[in-house]
Amino acid sequence: MNIEDIWLAYRAELKRFLHAKISNEADVEDLLQDILIKIYNKLSAVKTQKSVKSWLFQIANNTIIDYYRKKGRAQENKLEGHWPLEESQESNIDLLNCISPFINALPDEHANLLIAIDMNNQSQKEYAEQLGVSYSTLKSRVQKSRGLLKKVFDDCCHFKIDKIGNVYDYEVKTKR
Repeated sequence: MNIEDIWLAYRAELKRFLHAKISNEADVEDLLQDILIKIYNKLSAVKTQKSVKSWLFQIANNTIIDYYRKKGRAQENKLEGHWPLEESQESNIDLLNCISPFINALPDEHANLLIAIDMNNQSQKEYAEQLGVSYSTLKSRVQKSRGLLKKVFDDCCHFKIDKIGNVYDYEVKTKR
């Protein structure tokens, strides 16, 4: 079995197979080169002419799997660089100073709840015990308080939100 003959016979078929799984033409060409190198290095492992085609497509399939694994790891590494592992005490204080006027616009019961749970990171279970209420009751109160806080924000500003729910811009609403 000659590698040139095998490559001429199956290259177009392998390329179509890759295109079915990967849309980027440059990536397909790179993977075709990887497959050719693997064929060259392991051609001696093929026992019979009949098994060549299935062997080639097994190599192609494994190459696609490796491609997506690498791509997934690269995406994870890219995200890790953008997310802080720990919030600093300073950023918490800045956030509290920024949000405090909005929280203070709420009734005291809701403001105290949000400050304890969301700003001071007190566990909801501990806070429920401290108030002498059930955990599920406190969870409902937290949701209600967060909803009221959202309304205060919405009354103040018009927020532009991206597809995953992050605020990327706002406009202050003017009173008419």
